[in-house]
Amino acid sequence: MPTFTIGQAAELLGVSPDTVRRWVDSGQLPATRTTGGRRRLDGVALARFSAARAGAVASPPVAESARNHFPGLVTRVTRDKVMAQVEIQAGPFRVVSLMSREAADELALAPGVIAVASVKSTNVVVEIPHP
Repeated sequence: MPTFTIGQAAELLGVSPDTVRRWVDSGQLPATRTTGGRRRLDGVALARFSAARAGAVASPPVAESARNHFPGLVTRVTRDKVMAQVEIQAGPFRVVSLMSREAADELALAPGVIAVASVKSTNVVVEIPHP
């Protein structure tokens, strides 16, 4: 199961690391500590928090180019025999992609996984960033 540092979570949520620390300290966002005392956030919990937070945040209209990349967290994957629907929470934006089940399986897409939604025209392509 993927875990994230405070800094990684902040980048994915589009906020400062201090904001993530405040959410953890107030109990809004669960975290554990490593043996070295560093905080780690569970990917599935972070995905749930991100999706819930995005529903409450109004996103302002933005002019974007036709080729955009939205890094975020996979919040939901629905598979059938042939197709998969993948939902990604990229900051305040929810991006949904339909792809073959084979592609979703090859990318090991599941809630809590970092993915990048690349948007060109009406097609959304999901990529996994290199570590």
